[in-house]
Amino acid sequence: MQHRIIVLGAGYTGASAAGRLAKRLRREDVAITLVNAEPDFVERVRMHQLAAGQDLKPRPFSEMFAGTGVELRLAKVTGVDVDRKTVTVVDANGAGLIAPESGAEELAYDTLVYALGSGWNAQGVPGTAEHAYEIAGRPGALRLRERLARLDAGQTVVVVGGGLTGLEAATEIAEARPDLDVALAARGGLGDWLSPKGREHLRKVFGKLGITVHEHAAVTRVEADRVATADGRAIPAAVTVWTTGFAVHPIAKATALEVTGTGQIVVDGTMRSVSHPDVYAVGDAAMVMGPGDKPLRMSCASGTPAAWQAADAIAARLTGGKLPNVPIRYFNQCVSLGRKEGLIQYVTADDRAVQAVLTGRLAAVYKELVCKGAAWGVANPTLGLPTRRRRVTRERAAAGSAVKAPA
Repeated sequence: MQHRIIVLGAGYTGASAAGRLAKRLRREDVAITLVNAEPDFVERVRMHQLAAGQDLKPRPFSEMFAGTGVELRLAKVTGVDVDRKTVTVVDANGAGLIAPESGAEELAYDTLVYALGSGWNAQGVPGTAEHAYEIAGRPGALRLRERLARLDAGQTVVVVGGGLTGLEAATEIAEARPDLDVALAARGGLGDWLSPKGREHLRKVFGKLGITVHEHAAVTRVEADRVATADGRAIPAAVTVWTTGFAVHPIAKATALEVTGTGQIVVDGTMRSVSHPDVYAVGDAAMVMGPGDKPLRMSCASGTPAAWQAADAIAARLTGGKLPNVPIRYFNQCVSLGRKEGLIQYVTADDRAVQAVLTGRLAAVYKELVCKGAAWGVANPTLGLPTRRRRVTRERAAAGSAVKAPA
């Protein structure tokens, strides 16, 4: 009987993990099912481009996984039972197979890779859900794109959030629509985590694009035509774009898995759940510790190596191979500032800015290559290197499903 591996979510981490497992294990020994609600890969790091009116290259999974043995199941995950080792899904068209009256189906697994990721985080601010737009995923980016297209010249777009997503959204919109009045509201100073050279370049680009910056402006309410800040300011906004961070998918928190207060699954160095050894978590859904025993931030930069680590660990445990032990660290933060400008902030292993930066058009090219490389890496999860598919040892497969993780 084949060992059943189910991967939930086909973002950068889930798709990479599924593809890498297919490269590591013999097709006769495993059945790899990738569950995702959409039929093509979404380049999440480009959602600000999509929102600003640019068209992205389609990347259908039917082509990406052709001939790999990975089975794509177009469905939405509605629940996970880690004690019964089942996943409940509803088909993308809303119909189930086992229980058509409820529209739900149960899929059984031997090993589960949880990669459902995250969505936007309204932070509990009143009016955000009703009036703000988000770009944490394709539906939100397309909704914002349609709204921006209907704006008249001179109307104000306020981007709330001074992190990487906020910087990229504000500059992309300002460059694509110079007729609009674009503003950024940041809780702290503009780019205050960057090096002095990085902050200087950021202010230069914002000035060139005519973006108004509201620093130390914690937004406490969003209304249809303005945002209110903690210090009493009212900032006019025909459109408010909310980019103040991400919240993980809530399904894991509803299971028996050990999770953090924010709902991230607690894992060991191989991305294996500390409470349920047949479950692995990668990407934003996992609480992964990095250098200095600091949690890795939600990012493609840390999520993809975590996916490789999980896939290699699963393969090793099933085949009797050597467990991977590759520390996950940071090298730089890549920020696109429109299509013509960029900022590459070099950082320490634990993500603290150093003095070195790369700026200007060269930085924009660098960031574009990183984005293209990330998408290429999903389709080529072993980076084009030759691999050998190993045979699953039945005893190990059975043991891996039955043994509990150490307390």
